[in-house]
Amino acid sequence: MAVFATFFGKLSRYLTAESVSKTLHAHVGTVPNPLSKRSKQLKPRIHDAKMFKSVCPYCAVGCGQRVYVKDGKVIDIEGDNDSPISGGCLCPKGSASYQLDINKRRVTTVKYRAPYATDWEEKPLAWAMERIAQKLYATREATFRETNENGKPINNTVAIGSLGGATLDNEENYLITKFFHSLGMVCIENQARI
Repeated sequence: MAVFATFFGKLSRYLTAESVSKTLHAHVGTVPNPLSKRSKQLKPRIHDAKMFKSVCPYCAVGCGQRVYVKDGKVIDIEGDNDSPISGGCLCPKGSASYQLDINKRRVTTVKYRAPYATDWEEKPLAWAMERIAQKLYATREATFRETNENGKPINNTVAIGSLGGATLDNEENYLITKFFHSLGMVCIENQARI
């Protein structure tokens, strides 16, 4: 400790307000920093990318994102300054959403595990959509009730439910709700309570 005290004591004799001011003025602030030729030619990697506005896929807040695409690939995702919700800010999960697209371990195919099977198999998307439609129709037909115990008309099924995602917009939720109500579904919910 004595060594540090001695060093700082001697140093303080040389540091006057005038010398500190000169040092700061020469090294900090509006001093013109010379740029190399290479630095002058540098451009951001998104300078010639196409920008698409999107919504963060995580929670129900709906923060705006700018997705930059170049040669058919996403090259960057950042907060959208024009978003009235987030004003360009993203939470840690939203800031890392670029990893959703580029992650090599991300599942990009339909996975199906048959009843009592132990392994998952890959199926085409068309097969999965057809199977979902068939199961939905079969369940509705098997559980649809036209009247309740008192004979009053109810025309519904409680065997099928829907839980909407937080990033669905009002238009999508409106169509989903209309469609499911037309099937007689009662159990319709959304994380964002739209």
